[in-house]
Amino acid sequence: EQVPQLVVSVPSVPNCSSCCCLPGCDCIWSDWIDVSYPDSSDVNGGDYETLENIQSTISSWVCAKVENISCRAEKFPDIPIADLGQTVQCDVNTGLICNNKDQQIGGIIPMPVCLNYEISVCCTPNRTECLPPVHTPTTTPSTTTSKISSTLSTTSSTSVPTETTSGITSTT
Repeated sequence: EQVPQLVVSVPSVPNCSSCCCLPGCDCIWSDWIDVSYPDSSDVNGGDYETLENIQSTISSWVCAKVENISCRAEKFPDIPIADLGQTVQCDVNTGLICNNKDQQIGGIIPMPVCLNYEISVCCTPNRTECLPPVHTPTTTPSTTTSKISSTLSTTSSTSVPTETTSGITSTT
């Protein structure tokens, strides 16, 4: 059984924080989140504050859509991550990824390992009217009515189709 839903379609403008928004749909910033800690003895390790890790670690965490993200090193919260001398990925699609193997000796720490990072995300409220429309193909039912009349009469067990001048084949 299908439940009726109100679908509101609002055109979106990419990267427009000052555009007209529905009331109550502004993104809400989370507290600082830190669910992963880098292991300095594991060259294949790192710090993974990914949206997937956050969801699996904090089961109550719900973020319908990450609109913005802020990433920082726990021990250096006032220094932009670009100034820390580390190779770090920080984006709204993934969260934060820092691989120990990508780090060089130097920068703010003397070892080639990731710092411990934390992220804060600005989430769209998990309300239908605030979320982008789901792109599902829609089908419009159409009805085609055709009336087909056919009469077939057979006079013998062998019939030979013959073409008449009207172009219609008849059976005799």
